[in-house]
Amino acid sequence: MCLTWLLKAISGQLTAFSNQVNIILMRDFKSLLVWQKSHELTLSVYELTSDFPRSEIYGLTSQIRRSSSSIPTNIAEGCGRTSQSQMAHFLNISLGSASELRYQIILARDLNYISNKMCKELSVSVDEVMKMLTSLHQKVQRTNS
Repeated sequence: MCLTWLLKAISGQLTAFSNQVNIILMRDFKSLLVWQKSHELTLSVYELTSDFPRSEIYGLTSQIRRSSSSIPTNIAEGCGRTSQSQMAHFLNISLGSASELRYQIILARDLNYISNKMCKELSVSVDEVMKMLTSLHQKVQRTNS
């Protein structure tokens, strides 16, 4: 009887562990609202920067595109990793890229490449993504503990 109980307990723990592993491995980044929002933001940035001066193609145009695309890219990479701590790491990188983008938007405005209105609209979008990333990062950290 005691052996049966022990085997059931071990089996239950293995099932719970297996379910946790499957949740980690089966994370679909496209289903995350923060990925969707950051992808939309990246598309907006690409469209907007197509009007930047040709002289900026290897400067601000490239930098702002890289930082914007880095946000959803790192979310996707984190989702493909096998541990919560790795996911948290890539969400943290996404946050850093969002901060870079926030500054580059201000720089584009100050160089008169975008209007004040466009700067505000993009800044609101970046801030929204950053809040979502922060929330998800905290949730992943709690799950990891």
